[in-house]
Amino acid sequence: DVAYTVMPSPVGELLLAATPAGLVRVGFGIEGHDAVLAQLALRVSPRILEAPERLAEPVRQLEEYFAGTRKVFDLALDFRLATGFRRTVVEHLPDIGYGSTASYAALAALAGSPGAVRAAGTACARNPLPVVVPCHRVVRSDGKIGNYLGGTQAKAALLAMEAAA
Repeated sequence: DVAYTVMPSPVGELLLAATPAGLVRVGFGIEGHDAVLAQLALRVSPRILEAPERLAEPVRQLEEYFAGTRKVFDLALDFRLATGFRRTVVEHLPDIGYGSTASYAALAALAGSPGAVRAAGTACARNPLPVVVPCHRVVRSDGKIGNYLGGTQAKAALLAMEAAA
């Protein structure tokens, strides 16, 4: 089963989805929550249930993060939507600390493939757990923020919020 809920945030409504193994997806409103749920039904389980009580802890930790009182998430995560090199990249994103940034090139090196800069960028673009697994902290080598699944305004807002803390 996949349980989900929707919560308000400073970067728009977030859809949170979890399996018994942990949080499996964070979806931005810009992605279309119905589209995110349809993908979960195809890739994880056709049994999708609105169950806010099963997501109370991720909601609480995200609220603390947005309030500026949480810098690291302590949640069970289900990485099944990221495979191969993309999964390796996504698993290294938490190494980029709160309030810090790293380039896509540095992230590729962290993931063990310094030449795979574009692949690291693709992994960030397809990160199934944005915000919680901080792909927003990855920026272009020229200092520009680059693209983001939740939109460039959301990425800029998250970076500004972390820099101000």
